[in-house]
Amino acid sequence: MSFKKILAALDDSELGHRVFTQALELALSDRAQVMLFNCVTVSTVGQTAVPIPVDLGMNVELMEQAYQAQRLRLERDVKQASGLLKNYCDAAAKKGLQVEFDCKMNGDPGHCICESAENWGADLIVLGRRGRTGFTEAFLGSVSNYVVHHASCSVLVIQEVKIEK
Repeated sequence: MSFKKILAALDDSELGHRVFTQALELALSDRAQVMLFNCVTVSTVGQTAVPIPVDLGMNVELMEQAYQAQRLRLERDVKQASGLLKNYCDAAAKKGLQVEFDCKMNGDPGHCICESAENWGADLIVLGRRGRTGFTEAFLGSVSNYVVHHASCSVLVIQEVKIEK
């Protein structure tokens, strides 16, 4: 089976680098186009949504400062993610591949990946799996599980390598 348009969902981790390497190998063998993709979310940066001040009787000025701080964190993280994708993009282009990148801000990474892949016309999504199970997966969710069940194309999941202590 050969692929013509491969979307690689990346982050700044060792697993993200492995996903990039695998997507690059597939693209080189099939001469496929590549979309490097990252979705920055509030949960990505370890923050939660700021509550509405009237609901909690909080100082509106303090809440405005919290909103601004959160917005600045998200903007910084989008800039960092775009820089990461640009570096990956440059490395892929040096190999002679037709490559582009996109970074989105969205509430749900799994949905964002599936939607971007469908809109771009991808016939393969490559992404990593951190191996969450049980309560951790139930509470935090699994992006890879969502993508496998909702993508409109084939999905290749790269498993994170667990190092035994």
